[in-house]
Amino acid sequence: MAALPHSILFLCGMNAVRSPIAEQLARRILPATTFVASAGVRAGERDPFVDAVLAEEGLSLGERQPRTLEDMEDDYFDLIVTLAPEAHHAALELTRSLAVEVEYWPMPDPTDTGGTREHIMAAYRDVRERLKARISRRFAAPAAESAPD
Repeated sequence: MAALPHSILFLCGMNAVRSPIAEQLARRILPATTFVASAGVRAGERDPFVDAVLAEEGLSLGERQPRTLEDMEDDYFDLIVTLAPEAHHAALELTRSLAVEVEYWPMPDPTDTGGTREHIMAAYRDVRERLKARISRRFAAPAAESAPD
């Protein structure tokens, strides 16, 4: 397995749903030495359903508000993970002349879901679980090799 990236940016449309969920999940499983951030292509508004599905995992955004790529203090990352088509296009444009790995993990947009609160929560939970599985697969530590007796 390749070495873990030192810095990872999760990028989506408005940094309101998919990328902040991914950021919090990744922070939980990656070593503290890995810098993890998230941003959006456009400005977004904080989404209370994100707070609810993160709270179910014991995670929180705290006072963090959605931010755009322009809001980022550091614009160099070893890996940019894009979660929406417009974010992927923006990342490829941004990194055209940089040695940055870009991975596209298409995720559904749960804000498109209507119906009862429980229907909407189910859509957000689905995205959270997809992200959790993908992050675990991508950044899982290799199994320790057993030493001979």
